[in-house]
Amino acid sequence: MGDAEVVVVETSNEPDYKRLHAYSLVRNTDMDDEMLTEAIDTAVTACDKFNENLEAAAQMLKQAMDSKFGPSWHAVVGEGFGFEITFEVKSLLYMFHAGAYSVCLWKCA
Repeated sequence: MGDAEVVVVETSNEPDYKRLHAYSLVRNTDMDDEMLTEAIDTAVTACDKFNENLEAAAQMLKQAMDSKFGPSWHAVVGEGFGFEITFEVKSLLYMFHAGAYSVCLWKCA
């Protein structure tokens, strides 16, 4: 008989979509570069820190943006939501993080 070939298959408990998008993906924005960098960094930090409590992640993001860029920021962090919003020009960020979370951040006075 011939030699047997051994195939090792790695298994993971994570769904495929989480492994495919292990980075942040900006879907839509009109922010300037400084504000965008700060918003993405804060959103990633919040999602990683509070991955089991998305309400706390949204609160952290809102408070950070309020303190850095003035009041009236709104943040939604979650999975599977839709939205229709009114926002100030140059203050919208819609992004995906880690293949699982969507982040919508905007300013509306």
